[in-house]
Amino acid sequence: MSDQEKLREYLATLKAEHRDLDDAILALSQMSVPDMLQIQRLKKRKLQLKDEILRAESKLLPDIIA
Repeated sequence: MSDQEKLREYLATLKAEHRDLDDAILALSQMSVPDMLQIQRLKKRKLQLKDEILRAESKLLPDIIA
């Protein structure tokens, strides 16, 4: 498996986890008594994942200087 393929697989995993966090945050926020501390932790993890996704995407598609 090439480095590009490994990176694409890693990126897909990160995106899946990001989507799962969306669902978890939505479910927690719709509870009668939402656990705000847990929601904040999930949102923080989601932001970390977003940064990691952007780094991985930039490795796949490096900037081209024209």
